[in-house]
Amino acid sequence: MPPRVVAVVLNTNRRDDTLACLESLSRLDYANRAVLVLDNASTDGSVAAIEAAHPEVRVLPLAENRGYAGNNNVGIAAALEMGADWVLVLNEDTVLDPACFTELMRVAVSDDAIGVLGPMVYHHDEPTVIQSAGGRMDGRWEAWHQGQNEDDTGQFAAPRNVDWVSGCAILVRRRVIEEVGALDERFFYYWEETEWCVRAARAGWRIVLVPAARLWHKGVTRHYRPGPSVAYYNTRNHLLLMSKHHAPARAWLRQWAGIARTLVSYTVKPRWRDRRESRDAIWWGATDFLRGRWGQMPRR
Repeated sequence: MPPRVVAVVLNTNRRDDTLACLESLSRLDYANRAVLVLDNASTDGSVAAIEAAHPEVRVLPLAENRGYAGNNNVGIAAALEMGADWVLVLNEDTVLDPACFTELMRVAVSDDAIGVLGPMVYHHDEPTVIQSAGGRMDGRWEAWHQGQNEDDTGQFAAPRNVDWVSGCAILVRRRVIEEVGALDERFFYYWEETEWCVRAARAGWRIVLVPAARLWHKGVTRHYRPGPSVAYYNTRNHLLLMSKHHAPARAWLRQWAGIARTLVSYTVKPRWRDRRESRDAIWWGATDFLRGRWGQMPRR
């Protein structure tokens, strides 16, 4: 019997996207799998539609909104109770290739030191353009997606070690979760998957990209421009990751200098006049980090 994989899909009023994701999961050629949908108080008829179209899927209502990290932790715990050997945390706005699980697990079982895997992620609106071929983090603690916005010409043909994988689809071994824990709920949203991978790697686990496992993600496009809330979480949570894992002084100096430079640019340069809300969000993200204020971004 191949290892059991349980996919955890978080839905918040994204009925059509979630149904498309579940339809792609139903076409997978990997047999020993189950799907759990976490519903975050949706009011768009999601639950009824999911139950009607996919009665094999377990739907678990959430009692409160604990963000991407906290909500998915509910699903991760439930997946382990369902006997998962591997847990796939999956965005609802993804569509999977039928061989995605098979290719992931082909690599997963090849080495007991592999703890986290991710598929090749493509833009949904540009199906051959890479969104993420795994993530890298340098000595300055700057993180980026490999291959982002490149045409896939086979430049990432073989499985390879990476520093982190995209949170839109992250497959984690049960033993890793039992050893290092689940997602850190202080992050609420953004950087939580990167921190999870850093934590696993520091415990000795390999993080691996599997290019033959393919997935298309709708949530980010080539010209994606994040809003103020992302600016807030990106600022605060990047600093939290650096603090948690003891980044060196040079990384801290560079990070704070970058924040200061952005704040000044968004304030004095006319061409950034439309970024004033993001400027304020960056300021609040930095100050909330210093205050130790975590969780959901407060209304201001």
